[in-house]
Amino acid sequence: MTKTVLSVDDSKSIRDMIEFTLQPHGYRVIGACDGAEGLARFQSERVNLVITDLNMPRMNGIEFITALRRSPLGAGVPIIMLTTETKPELKDAGRAAGATGWINKPFDGPMLVAVARKLAG
Repeated sequence: MTKTVLSVDDSKSIRDMIEFTLQPHGYRVIGACDGAEGLARFQSERVNLVITDLNMPRMNGIEFITALRRSPLGAGVPIIMLTTETKPELKDAGRAAGATGWINKPFDGPMLVAVARKLAG
């Protein structure tokens, strides 16, 4: 069964890189340009893993994770923050909102695949 990954980032090139990295390994990747669109996509699709940026317009990554975790559908879905931010206080805020893990940009393709396999199967 194909696993679906929701990629939420205001950079289309990052969303494309995530798709190009995961798709050959059997993942279906759907994208959203910010947290608001990501929340709508999440509510309309069965998602096995979420990868989200932190700094985005309309709804940032922390706000997105908080809203997603409030939904009954979002309770057990793994969420990875993929961002250039490295400040410990931002990582703590992500963890407090419900993020499962944190990966810094630029990401290593094999590592992202390994994380997807571990968290989404």
